[in-house]
Amino acid sequence: MGILLIGMSHKTSPLAIRERLALSCENSWHPLDRLRQMPSIREALYLATCNRVEVLVCAPDQAEPEAGEALKALLTERARIAQSELERCLYTFTGVEAVRHLFRVASSLDSLVMGEAQILGQVKEAYRQAVEHETTGTMLNRILHHAFSVAKRVRTETGIADNAVSVGYAAVELAKKIFGRLEGKAILLVGAGEMSELAARHLLKQGISSIFVANRTYARAQEIAGLFEGTAVTLEQMPEVLKKVDIVISSTGAPDYVLTREMVAAALHRRKNRFLFLIDIAVPRDIEPAAGDIDNVYLYNIDHLQELVDENRNSRLREAARAELIIEEELRNHRAWISSLEVVPTIVEFREKIEGIMKAELEKSAAWRQALSQTDQQHVEGLVASIVNKILHEPTACLREESRNRNGLAYAEALRRLFGLGK
Repeated sequence: MGILLIGMSHKTSPLAIRERLALSCENSWHPLDRLRQMPSIREALYLATCNRVEVLVCAPDQAEPEAGEALKALLTERARIAQSELERCLYTFTGVEAVRHLFRVASSLDSLVMGEAQILGQVKEAYRQAVEHETTGTMLNRILHHAFSVAKRVRTETGIADNAVSVGYAAVELAKKIFGRLEGKAILLVGAGEMSELAARHLLKQGISSIFVANRTYARAQEIAGLFEGTAVTLEQMPEVLKKVDIVISSTGAPDYVLTREMVAAALHRRKNRFLFLIDIAVPRDIEPAAGDIDNVYLYNIDHLQELVDENRNSRLREAARAELIIEEELRNHRAWISSLEVVPTIVEFREKIEGIMKAELEKSAAWRQALSQTDQQHVEGLVASIVNKILHEPTACLREESRNRNGLAYAEALRRLFGLGK
């Protein structure tokens, strides 16, 4: 069974393409439903975040090319663009390289913000959905749980997360570059998710005067606003709130624009030329790009935060090197497990043959064993089973050990010839 990963990230594709693939699965067919129906795919995981979309699948070795084409076709259909345009943004990993990439992603080494904690939760959520859709099995279950333990090791054994900035923090730093100081400024948070909460915590440290929180679910907006002594508003009230605030940070899961150019222009007319700073950290984007063309409006999206992130990134490169060593160590463990899988069929067949011989010989002796008491018969059967287990133990243990040294297939073939397995 082969492992195949195809995807794109902030490193390989523009925001305009990523946001097409990151549309909420609730608004259309879920990719896992389609993946489950593909004959070339046995197991599947679909990961979609602000900065990446990846599909990880297990497929029979001979079916990998077919699976790869099927995945590209699925992503093309979902993005609604030409496959040639999409393929320029894609990367493909197979086998151990696919597992290495997953380990690096879960450990935040491949994140826009190296060391950020959100990606591990996003990988776990993708895994939860895969389990819910029944698209995982022995292979992906083992690989994903291994990825979670690798990420935990990286966070506890290195300083990769020390001084790590979130995207929300980077957005606040960008606001400071525009305004200089944020004391006395009013902020509107659109969306009441984790990203908005993190941004609010950073904003409070800068001495802002007031926070407004708008969300599709008003009760959730009240919950977040209550944490920061802010004011909850409905999405319908946003045009009125835009007249009062200086900064808007938007991070929702909406498939369409939450703030349009028309809404922003109407608010600016009543603001007497005061600057309005818009930060759109949602994928797909929440704010219509044309809003940035309005005088006195400054619009930034998640890709614009890269420069700020890079300034912080340099301080953690040494810790990243230590994290890479951990990943290589864990990959050796993964290879050992994969190698052990290669000899499992031979071990099973070997055990079945020896146990079959034992059962056949016991059946031949059934006539004279009937003269024994039931207790004595059980003793004879137990003795024979014990002898068989002792005979099986040494060659089975040796085969498993050699599989870890990458000699498993040669030893398995020798065992098959010596004992006539498969005949």
